[in-house]
Amino acid sequence: MPVYLTVQEEGKMSWMVSDAVNYKGFPADNSKTGGWITASLILGIEICERLSTMGIAVNLVTYLVGTMHVPSAESANIVTDFLGTSFMLCLLGGFLADSFLGRFRTIAIFAVIQALGTGLLSVSTKLPQFRPLPCNPASQSCQEASDTQMGVLYLCLYLIALGTGGLKSSVSGFGTDQFDDKDERERTQMTFFFNRFFFLVSVGTLLAVTVLVYLQDEVGRSWAYGICCLSMVVAIVMFLSGTKRYRYKKSSGSPIVHILQVIVASFRKRNLKYDNLSILYEDRPEATRIPHTQQYLFLDKAAIRVEGENMIIDGKMAWRLCSVSRVEEVKMMIWLLPVWATTILFWTIYAQMITFSVEQASTMERTIGTFQIPAGSLTVFFVGAILITLAVYDRIIMPLFRRWKGTEGFTNLQKIGIGLAMSIVGMIAAALTERKRLSVARNSGSVTTLPMSVFTLIPQFFLVGSGEAFIYTGQLDFFITRSPKGMKTLSTGLFLTTLSLGFFLSSFLVSVIKSVTGHNGEKSWLADNINEGRLDYFYGLLALLSTINLVVYLVCAIFTIKPQSQSRALTMNNGEKNSPDDKC
Repeated sequence: MPVYLTVQEEGKMSWMVSDAVNYKGFPADNSKTGGWITASLILGIEICERLSTMGIAVNLVTYLVGTMHVPSAESANIVTDFLGTSFMLCLLGGFLADSFLGRFRTIAIFAVIQALGTGLLSVSTKLPQFRPLPCNPASQSCQEASDTQMGVLYLCLYLIALGTGGLKSSVSGFGTDQFDDKDERERTQMTFFFNRFFFLVSVGTLLAVTVLVYLQDEVGRSWAYGICCLSMVVAIVMFLSGTKRYRYKKSSGSPIVHILQVIVASFRKRNLKYDNLSILYEDRPEATRIPHTQQYLFLDKAAIRVEGENMIIDGKMAWRLCSVSRVEEVKMMIWLLPVWATTILFWTIYAQMITFSVEQASTMERTIGTFQIPAGSLTVFFVGAILITLAVYDRIIMPLFRRWKGTEGFTNLQKIGIGLAMSIVGMIAAALTERKRLSVARNSGSVTTLPMSVFTLIPQFFLVGSGEAFIYTGQLDFFITRSPKGMKTLSTGLFLTTLSLGFFLSSFLVSVIKSVTGHNGEKSWLADNINEGRLDYFYGLLALLSTINLVVYLVCAIFTIKPQSQSRALTMNNGEKNSPDDKC
């Protein structure tokens, strides 16, 4: 348990806690470090990251199709692969933060990398040699971008992806480090951190899909991307200005290495048997031990003491003998996996909102008076739904739950379930809207803009956006509060890989649908000309898969609750507030 020190300074009482240090490495003074001021500086980095990443992603399809002359389905896959890689690299960022750099240095280094990638993208979109010639109106022929031109674009995009992945895994964890969960006042502030974190992330996204997309279409992409680069540089300077006020948590080593040590040690002792818990090794003080549980008993063999083993665990011995608490930490991470797996499909649906839905919008009537709404800016309804949902939840739902049940609203598992259900309804609405749009397209001939208002797409944006508000905050809360204290960065990275795998799954499904449909003279569901395909069938397929996934999730959620109730003492021993999510 962390040890508090009381210091009398100039007539004021200040508190210090041993598991947090200041920039000099001394115990952090609660009155001089941490809190909302430092958390705000950290959130500034996240807002600018969202501004850059989403400002590029939501309008990238129109650039790839209209300027680089890449086919529609391939363009969608480029976008989802870019986003998927961004979130997959969160695991790399988490590993580096836990093993070598710490969260502060990881955020600073990878924020610089992202700013560099955005700056290079600004330059590459400005220079004509990095894009093909415009289409010939007379022959209606378009020259697709060369390998060199696409190579430069990929270099810029994946530098941005590397920066995003590196810093994103540490931002939320470093933000929560600024609050002391032993102090009642700061613990209350931390309760609101996750919702406010996502709210500000959504503000960054809102600016991206409105102001930034408008600048891309009306002023120039290079100017818009240059603004992203400049904003990130400013955020980095502000982030570094808080160096002396941050609270830094001591790293206990890489959780990935700890997990591998338990697996290797249990495999080496796979033939050993035990019938008494007293022979299992434990090296932690009584107050910080994690109680033994009855799940995954084969891993317990990593803690069996055999004759001749050194009881002082050093680097080599850790691969042969692990403490019971270390084994239980691995068990806790395993129990996260069913929920992790069943939330991936939501992000596949999310991917459609920034790819095919934007392409749908580009074919529809988008004018208000003399002003034409950029197709990429239609995602403003998506972001608006997130902000409205978070505001309603924070101001209405949570107060009602306090009065009615004495809790702070829906549990994290309930939030995830609500998000999954809303995504299904959103895909059904998207399929119906697309069926109507295709009917209008068939009756309108070869017109450039269909006589159908783009605002008919609002229901699908609103439903999936509202679902994201629930599932994102639910996932973030679930993975951070239910993971061992020393593995929170890894669990955050694990959460973000659901986004990554959702985007990659979208690319996979698009490629499969593209290859298996459209034979015998029929057009593919995902034809290069969206008016000639059957995107409504694709949306219907996603709704069906999501319904099956929701049923599986509910089963997994029920089984996930059981070990949580068995290990209540774990969260108390970790010095954290016990999670209220003991029911689905």
